[in-house]
Amino acid sequence: MMLEQGDWRVNAACRDKNPDQLFVRGAEQRKARTICFGCPVRTECLAEALDKKIEFGVWGGMTERERRALLRRRPDVRNWRELLEAAREDYTRSDAYQLD
Repeated sequence: MMLEQGDWRVNAACRDKNPDQLFVRGAEQRKARTICFGCPVRTECLAEALDKKIEFGVWGGMTERERRALLRRRPDVRNWRELLEAAREDYTRSDAYQLD
């Protein structure tokens, strides 16, 4: 079954966390990012934040500043979800080849 774009949240590592932990400033953002490491839907989360240009909070392991910088570096990208999912598939495929 294919999940709709918003449905990824049910599998998010942060789903049971207090939102105030993810919408922090300064050095606290580094701490908040650790929740994202190993999250099974990190790519979908980051793609949503980039596609919707969400300005606040940690999304997909990236801070506000990191996302703004990425958007400035890649103004040509119209669909971050497609780009990030394709990159994940390429990485998974190349990782599988290395195991052979």
